[in-house]
Formats: sequence, structure tokens, C-alpha cells
Amino acid sequence: MTDATRIHQLFDRARAGHPDRPALTDWDGRVLTYAALDRLVDDACAILRGRGLRPGDRLLVVAENAAMVPVLLLAASRMDAVAVPVNARMTGHELARITAHTDPRLVIHLSDVSPAARAHAEAAAARPLALSGAALHLEGPFDCPAEAVETDARMTSVILYTTGTTGTPKGVMLTHGNLIFGGLSSARLRDIVPEDVIYGVLPMTHVFGLTSMLCAGLSAGAHVRLVPRFSAAATLDALEAGVTVLPAVPQMHAAIMAEARSRGQDRLDGLRYVSSGAAPLDPDWKRRAEAFYGIALQNGYGMTETTAGVTITTNAKDDPDPSAGHPLPGVEIALDESVGREPGTGEVLTRGPHVMRGYFRNPEATAQVLDADGWMHTGDLGRLDDQGRLHIVGRSKELIIRGGFNVYPPEVEAALNDHPAVLQAAVIGCKRDGGDEDVLAFCQLVTPGSITAEALAEHAATRLSAYKRPTRIFLTGPLPAAATGKVLKHLLLEHFADLLSDEPRR
Repeated sequence: MTDATRIHQLFDRARAGHPDRPALTDWDGRVLTYAALDRLVDDACAILRGRGLRPGDRLLVVAENAAMVPVLLLAASRMDAVAVPVNARMTGHELARITAHTDPRLVIHLSDVSPAARAHAEAAAARPLALSGAALHLEGPFDCPAEAVETDARMTSVILYTTGTTGTPKGVMLTHGNLIFGGLSSARLRDIVPEDVIYGVLPMTHVFGLTSMLCAGLSAGAHVRLVPRFSAAATLDALEAGVTVLPAVPQMHAAIMAEARSRGQDRLDGLRYVSSGAAPLDPDWKRRAEAFYGIALQNGYGMTETTAGVTITTNAKDDPDPSAGHPLPGVEIALDESVGREPGTGEVLTRGPHVMRGYFRNPEATAQVLDADGWMHTGDLGRLDDQGRLHIVGRSKELIIRGGFNVYPPEVEAALNDHPAVLQAAVIGCKRDGGDEDVLAFCQLVTPGSITAEALAEHAATRLSAYKRPTRIFLTGPLPAAATGKVLKHLLLEHFADLLSDEPRR
């Protein structure tokens, strides 16, 4: 596909082809051409080098969407350092765990664009750092070992953190080869061209936004409009003002359509490509979205460990296909039917240039999901139809999808169990209208009546990002359990049906 071995080389080629075309619109409306972005990356390299960043070091970036995110990612690539972008909206407790595990040389907080990053910087007593007009904050340099630098595309480019099913942070190592493959594949399958304007509201600290939005856009020489936080009104305004490509999650699309209805609109013109990811699509909802956008709504399947993409649809408008599509070119999929719940279903396995290198400093967890033949065991259950399209039918890891973000029950349970009044907690997801899921927490107390649900929710809020916090907390008696003591989560809704019926849904 390419002889590039570093992600910045794709950007360099786009910059050489049209240096004066817009590359990014920053959070404050400033437009950066490819040449201007190139100069910012050079400036960042000089400053980071002067602050002690070395090849093989980790550069942790606490951020929301802004031009400094791609600037620092490209600078790290040019310096053979490893970027670790993390969402500034996580709690201090979550950030501290990731920082300790990452063992970074430098930590940079994008405090000018993100109040949350500024709060983290203040808590860490970080020093002000001026970088080409951006007011940032810096921690370090810290004494840490550097990773070995490799000359080919197998060098780790970024580490993205996911808590996984254990509730502890796991750093997904994505190589330059992974991001190059993901960016070029996304650009090609979406037919992205330099004239396209991509709406960049998906967080670049997550794999969907990083690969399918940023890497795809910059590799194609397109224009990416960066937005720190989603607003349906602002998004609709942007879509009416020249945006041509919109990658988003179902909840965003639903909010955009609701905003349009409030303005008396039932259709939007101008988009060339629109996609939905991070959650399954309901066929009826898909039809309504296509009627609104006037074009096909494409779907796909992926995860952080697979650089976002495994399969993708290329359907025509009004195609009733509810699947996650065919594998990307160069990607293999298979089913392990020994894990399936019914004939024809099985755990989805995938192999190819999109599969992660492994989990950072966690060979045990890596060995659990990557086998000797290179297959990634996703933990998701699926089936293949007679046209070779993948249908996701369940999640064996109990993953909850809320607002397009992954919520892992063990992490929420750990936060609740940390309160001395809680004997044990069990967390499950419960689907609601629109395709989103509620996070339901059932907490057995040490002493009945010793704490209120509201107080326990306040406790959880100090330990969990907003999207991970339970939608509802039920204070219960003994949880349904097997003889071994293992909580039988599939019985929770039935066992506590009286509590659920008394609780209004939100």
C-alpha cells in the first residue's frame, strides 16, 4: 500500500502536494494550512527535544480536540517517540493510574482548550509551556527507561488506554504500520479527497477519531475541522456550512436530527459521506437517518486493538443490510464456534495489518487475546451471512456502549466496591430507545440503610468519568449468586424487577 514507515511521512507527502491548502481548523477557528502545520510540528520537535524527550520515550498528552493534538502526535513520530493521548475529561484518579503505568518522559496538558486539562495541570503543579501561541502546561522530564527504537513500521506509534474487562488500565500499542494501514484504508474506502472537509468531533484520544478521522484526513490531504466537544446545534450549523464528511456515533446522529426537527428541518443536503461507528445500528433508525442525510449511512465494526477497522459497509442508500459489512481489504476474519451460544455463531477472530502489537508491558494480557498464528480474539460474538458479511450478535466481555464510549463493568464495580458501605456491586448494561445503553449498578450494602444511592453516586463521580457513572444505582439485599459465590448477572433484572419497576427511566 505504501513504503512509509512512520505516520508523519503520510502527512509530509500531503503537505508537499498542496502546502497552501487548509489542513486543520483549530478549536478557536484558526485555519492552518499544511505548510503552517508543518512549521508547528518542527517547532514542537525543537521544544520537546529541549525539554528532554528522547527517541523511544513516551509523551503523554492530556487533551481534548485541538490542533496541538496532531502537532504533538506528528512531532513524536518525527522524533521516534511514542505518543500517549488521553482524554482530559477522565478523573484525577483515572489519569494517575494511566500515568503511573505509562511511565512517561513528559506530560503535556492542553490547558488552553480544555478546562479539564487545566484542572489536571493545576493539581500536578505543572509548569506553563508556550508553543506557537498555545498556552500549555508541562510535567517532566521524568527519569524513565526508553523503549527500543525500530527502523521499520513495527515501531510503536501510540499507546491508547482501555480498561478492558479487568477494570485495570491496559495500554494498546498501535504501530506506525497499524495507523498507516488504518488511515489509508479509511481514506480509500471513503473516497476522501483534498477538497473534502471532515467534521472532527470524535475524540482523537480514542481510536475511531484518531484513525478514521485524523489519519484518514491528513493522509488524503483533506481539511479537518476540530471540535473539542459535541454540540448538536454547532454540528448542524457546520454541516450546513460546507462539511462533506461526517464520522460519528449513533447518539450524535440522533441529536443532530432532533436539533434539525426543532428548526423545522426534515432533511440536510451537502454531505458526501456519513458513517456511524462504536455501536450497532438499528435498521429502522438507519432508514430514518438516510432519509435525513439523503445519502447512505455506512456502518462498521472494530475496536481499539484493531486500529478501529475490521469490517465496513459500502452500501447504497436504502439498502436494508443491517450487518457490520465485509472485512477491509487485507483483513481476515474467522469465527471460533466453540465459544458461540448457538449454531453458526462464534467469537470473532481477526488477523492482518490492523491488529495491535500488544498491551504495553503486559505480556500476560497480550497472550490472552493474540495467539501464535496472529489471530486477535475479540471477545465479541458474531455470525457470517451467505455474502460474507459480519453480524455482531453479542459481547462476551459484557462491554456496555454508552454515548459511543466503552464502559467496562469491572471498572465501575471497582469504584463502587471502594466505598466501605458496599459489600459487593454488580454492573450490567440495559438497552434503551435510540440504541444507547444504561449503566445499572446493583449494590449490596454491608449494613442496610447505611448510605443512600445519591451519596454512592457522588462517591462514584470522584472515581469515574461521566460516561462511566451508573445511570441508576439500586441498593439491594443479597445478589443472586451461584454456589461458588459468583454473581449471576443474567438474573439481576429478574431478581430485582420490583426495584426496576419503581424507578423511572431516564
